[in-house]
Amino acid sequence: MPIITLTTDFGLADGYVGTMKGVILSIAPETSIVDISHDIEPQNVRQAAYVLSTAAPYFPPGTIHVVVVDPGVGSARRPLAVRTERAYFVGPDNGVFSYVLAGEQEARSKRQEAGAKGPTVLHLNRREFWLPTISQTFHGRDIFSPVAAHLAAGVPFDALGTPITDPVTFPLPRPERLPD
Repeated sequence: MPIITLTTDFGLADGYVGTMKGVILSIAPETSIVDISHDIEPQNVRQAAYVLSTAAPYFPPGTIHVVVVDPGVGSARRPLAVRTERAYFVGPDNGVFSYVLAGEQEARSKRQEAGAKGPTVLHLNRREFWLPTISQTFHGRDIFSPVAAHLAAGVPFDALGTPITDPVTFPLPRPERLPD
């Protein structure tokens, strides 16, 4: 049974999270949906990236993680999907996958495997995997949930969009030793 996780800044006072779950279950009714958090501070992409990075490793291989913390909703920012060795990630191209992508590159360099493949990042531009009508303010419902559900229902990852090599990332905090 496929698993889709949800991480948002929506809170639970309204029907937004439930609506996303309804879209997922309409497309992939056998999916198990797990809430990671809906209490990310509003528009705090860095917090969402960190929470995702601490939770995702504990899910079974093949889990699909949907993240909707999206201050740029309705703008020209791209919708993305990421495939790593263990999981899939779907959400906006705003840095929310920074820890995931950095962790993959670090793991790959530790393995030092000849020809080791890194993560694959897609620009989700295949509209047939979206809902028919796209609002300017709810891409979680109209783009990210349907794409994740189609992936859970067996659509091949590579069919969902066009590969890219320049996803938005932010520098990760690193510990540093000070002289004192």
